[in-house]
Amino acid sequence: MGVIEQILTKVGLKYEDLTTAERETLIQWTQVLQSNQLTIPNVKTFVHSLRDSVEQELANTNFNSKQDIFLKARLRNLMLIEAFLSSPEQAQQALDRAIAGLVSVKK
Repeated sequence: MGVIEQILTKVGLKYEDLTTAERETLIQWTQVLQSNQLTIPNVKTFVHSLRDSVEQELANTNFNSKQDIFLKARLRNLMLIEAFLSSPEQAQQALDRAIAGLVSVKK
């Protein structure tokens, strides 16, 4: 994991500093990169696993309001990516809902 360790070092992290979910994600990324087969189904599976991880964090942990907002934002982004990968129609609907949510927050 030489390259990954270099990247983590640049951002001031060590592999040991990562959460279990982050480690699993990193291992999945490494496996995908080593397989040299980046396909839409692989990306869909990967994004779905990231979404599951965020959902589990939201359901199983108590956070302060700032952390909660960040996790919900990550979840929303992953949902948009999943919708985009699933079909253009679903992506448009998800984007419309996200924009409607932003507009209602600003009012």
